[in-house]
Order: sequence, then structure tokens, then C-alpha cells
Amino acid sequence: MGADAVDSTRGPTGFVPDGRPAISVRGLHKSYGRRDAVRGISFDVAPGEVFGFLGPNGAGKTTTIEILEGYRARTAGDVRVLGADPGQPTRHWRERIGLVLQECELDPNLTVRETVDLFASFYPSPRPVGETIELVGLDGQSDARIGTLSGGQKRRADVALGIVGDPDLLFLDEPTTGFDPAARRGAWAMIDGLRRLGKTIFLTTHYMDEAQHLADRIAILRAGELVAIGSVTEIGAGLRADAVVRFRLPAGVTVDEIASVAASPVDLAGDVVTIRCADPQRVLYRVTTWAEPAGRRLDGLEVLRPTLEDMFLELTTTEPEHV
Repeated sequence: MGADAVDSTRGPTGFVPDGRPAISVRGLHKSYGRRDAVRGISFDVAPGEVFGFLGPNGAGKTTTIEILEGYRARTAGDVRVLGADPGQPTRHWRERIGLVLQECELDPNLTVRETVDLFASFYPSPRPVGETIELVGLDGQSDARIGTLSGGQKRRADVALGIVGDPDLLFLDEPTTGFDPAARRGAWAMIDGLRRLGKTIFLTTHYMDEAQHLADRIAILRAGELVAIGSVTEIGAGLRADAVVRFRLPAGVTVDEIASVAASPVDLAGDVVTIRCADPQRVLYRVTTWAEPAGRRLDGLEVLRPTLEDMFLELTTTEPEHV
């Protein structure tokens, strides 16, 4: 089915209103000669979802994204983006997709408003220029020349150009690379604003905390294969990743005594006790009910859940089971 046929059934938010995913990938393969860059991956992205697509360098991320964007031919598999085959892109289909590349070179002599206005002229039904500039947090720099903006402000300008055409689907490639912590948090708020507009966002990033904060679901690619997909909680459950209970060893207490109370293996580094466990609530109950009546202090008591970075490293630096 062509893009025009699909578009004739679009609902008021721009998405095809029949339950179909915004992106559907089945058995995607891409080979370069005898080398397989992408090895039969399958996944869906729901309309309005922020979908994180992660993997180490050389995992096949860029190849996959370029196929989804219609800039690279696939070797095999079925791919549908907004209901159409990206291997047969039309101008109308491209108008429904926004791209924010990792690096963009804009005319440094144009102002923010002039630049966004120029790009808006490329689309039949663009967003209002002033509204777009405000959405990305540049309303105070509308008349500033691009060449005078900070790195974070230039990245916001890149996003403005990606969304001024009012796309249904936005590809965000490393949106906060090089940002300081404050600028990154500001960019996260901007992306949350796009989410509230109902945009589907396909996000790539090397910052695991960024993916954990922004993405509804995450796919992790390793050597051309998907090794995990789901929410952070679902991926952690699939890995059976242990939580950590940590505190300082009370005076006069041995590690063996703690291990007996916790009914779990215990490590000691200096005076810090570390208990790895699948059920931290049970371990906490055991050690606190043991410590409290005897007046034992568990200084520095904390429970640490596995982070997305922990899971990412486990999945991409070992030979994992698929989850």
C-alpha cells in the first residue's frame, strides 16, 4: 500500500487509526558482501511512544536507522514506517518524518527565526514558526544568529528544524552529545514536550541515564542482533539482575553472622557489607529486624537497583541469552 493510500485514512493526530504500529520491522537483514550488519531483527514501535534504540559502536544501529528513514536498501525482511515501505519513499511520506541528525551544519549568518522559517517553507502544512521556536526553548534567541548560539542552543535549533514540518515520527540521533548537565536536563524537558504532543520518537543515545529517563521501551542491539527489548523493568527481569543491599558492618559483628541473618551471599570491602539478592525487601526485613532489637546501627544502609547501564554492559560485553 502506498503512502498516499495510507495517508487518506489518517486520524486527527496524524497516525493511522487502526491499531497498526508506527514502525513495524520483521526479519530485517542487511549484508555488505559476506558481512552481516543486521541479522534478522524484529520489533514494533507504537504511535506516540518514545523508543530507545541502543547498542555499542558497530552493532548495526546506524544501518537499521538509515533503512527505516528510507536512505539505505535492506537485504531482506519486511519494514513498514507509518504504514509505508521506506524502501519506496515518496515526498509525501518524507513530509511525515522528522530527522535530527547527530551533526548539522546551519548557516551561521541566519537568525534562528530565519532558519526555522526557511525550513518551514519546505512543507505544505508546517507548524507555526514562533510556536516551534518556543517549544524547543529558543523563544529568547529568535533574533540571534545561529553562529552566536551555544552548543546546547544549536542542538535545540536542530530539533526545531526536525519538527517544524509537524512530523508524526521523529528520529533523534544522539540529541544531547556534548551537553553540560543543565543543558541535558533542558533537552529532556523539551523531548518530554514532544511526547505530550503525541509524536512518536525513535531515540538513539550513548547516555544510559538519558534512555532510562526518556524511553517508554528500549531495544538493545549487539552484533546485528536484538538481545533485549522492553521497558527497563522488563529487561532487568529477563536478566534476573540482582539488587544490592549495602551498609557498614556494625562493630562486633562478623560477616558470617550477617550472611546467616540475610540468608544470602555477603561480600565485605573494608567495612562495607554488600548483599546481592533477587528480593531486597526480604533481605532488608531480615537484617533490620535482627539489628533493631540489639541496637545495632546499619550506617549507610541503601538498596541499589540495577541501572540500565548495568544491563547494557551485561548484554553487550558477554554472550547473553536473548531476553
